[in-house]
Amino acid sequence: MTVVWVVVGAFVVVAGVAFGVVARRGRIREVGGDDPRAGRDARARQQRYEAERHGDQGDTWQRGRESGG
Repeated sequence: MTVVWVVVGAFVVVAGVAFGVVARRGRIREVGGDDPRAGRDARARQQRYEAERHGDQGDTWQRGRESGG
């Protein structure tokens, strides 16, 4: 029975340390001044890509419609 409690205790300690590391990394990430700008840049890049892709798909559809009609 002692072995079971030692294993359970070790698991609790490892889980606690892992939780602490993840929580601390999250707080450090929130404080940094670089992340909001990087996030905005990434969203702008994604929106440009989506807009270009949408335009390309519209052009393809129009070409197919003109040649098939």
